[in-house]
Amino acid sequence: MAFSIRPSSVDETELKEAGLREGWSPATVALRLAEAKALAVDMPDAFIIGADQMLSCRGALYDKPEDRQVAQDQLLSLRGQTHTLHTAVVVCRNGRVLWQHVSEPHLTMRLFSDAFLQTYLEEEGERCLASVGGYRVEGPGLHLFDRIEGDHTAILGLPLLPLLCALREMGVIIS
Repeated sequence: MAFSIRPSSVDETELKEAGLREGWSPATVALRLAEAKALAVDMPDAFIIGADQMLSCRGALYDKPEDRQVAQDQLLSLRGQTHTLHTAVVVCRNGRVLWQHVSEPHLTMRLFSDAFLQTYLEEEGERCLASVGGYRVEGPGLHLFDRIEGDHTAILGLPLLPLLCALREMGVIIS
């Protein structure tokens, strides 16, 4: 099966701010972002997949950190807490949403030491800026956690099992 990756031109900040003003849930924000990204890609007759993710903890929403200090602050606020990753994926075709899904895994960070945090941030470097919350469970960030519940692929940013099921049901891939 042939596929291509096309970045969308969606202003995520504007859409997130609008959603927060309107009182959208974190799952709705993620879903609207995924939808906007998919609908912004113009490829007639193609099945377009859009995805996005929001992190929430105790009523606060987290974005990708802008710098190491913000990553450190985020990780300190998540330390010892359980947070939720709201991972949304949509499939669109010809300007219509055909399918949508949100997975919400829960992750519990352990009470790591300040020394561990500094070592982690030094080891990860710029990579800690690429993910909401400042961690990657597919790397050294896994050491930050005591417990992880939910779809691992959703934690990585794309709930693959529900997506593959939907693509099979639509006849996009062989069942």
